[in-house]
Amino acid sequence: FYVGLASRILIFALAATSLNLILGFGGMVSFGHAAFVGIGAYSVAILMQSGVMSAWIAWPAAILISALVALIVGAISLRTQGVYFIMITLAFAQMLYYLVVSLRAYGGDDGMSLVQRSSLSGLDLSHDRTFYYLTLFLLVAAIVGVSRLLNARFGHVLQAIRENEVRMSAIGFPVYRYKLAAFTLAGALAGLAGALLANHANFVSPTLMQWSQSGVLMIMVILGGVGHLYGGVIGAIVFLVLEEFMSHYT
Repeated sequence: FYVGLASRILIFALAATSLNLILGFGGMVSFGHAAFVGIGAYSVAILMQSGVMSAWIAWPAAILISALVALIVGAISLRTQGVYFIMITLAFAQMLYYLVVSLRAYGGDDGMSLVQRSSLSGLDLSHDRTFYYLTLFLLVAAIVGVSRLLNARFGHVLQAIRENEVRMSAIGFPVYRYKLAAFTLAGALAGLAGALLANHANFVSPTLMQWSQSGVLMIMVILGGVGHLYGGVIGAIVFLVLEEFMSHYT
């Protein structure tokens, strides 16, 4: 039980970290981030239904597909600001949600089950403890990668855009391209979290893409600290532990 809960916390920590990249460091309040998690999960499930069991194929595919959708959504959404950006990301997420609901071949509103976890040479992911350590490794790798990115020129420019977008544009920085790159990267990390979540539960459903799930990720980031590297991790731990143990008393 505790290994399963710990794996779930790590997966949501990865998803919250991806949101924190654009919310905390880029100043982009996206209310449709869960859509990319859902796309990653469904990518793995659909590929598995088609006979692709290998994690070496399915997981990178989930990352690339989520990144591509994030690129398209971001290219349109980032032409707006403020509440308009919030609403258009929410609108795209709901469109994707209803698109998945309409796919009867893949379970529609009922979702679909995975016959097994993805196969990875040298590792038996059917064992919860093995899956936990792999998830932990991927989360640490993602945090290290995001940390290096934020301490590089890209990260400094992104945070400067968050502080004063007009000034950065006036001195010649391509603000739109920097924000779009961050949005796409965040979508890719969310896709990886979705791939892990599908394997963890052996089940995917459209509820992964609902606006309320985006709200949960946002609450995690706020609980852990917006703009702090470990904010998503801390927020996921606090939120999911409270959810798990308080449910016995409410």
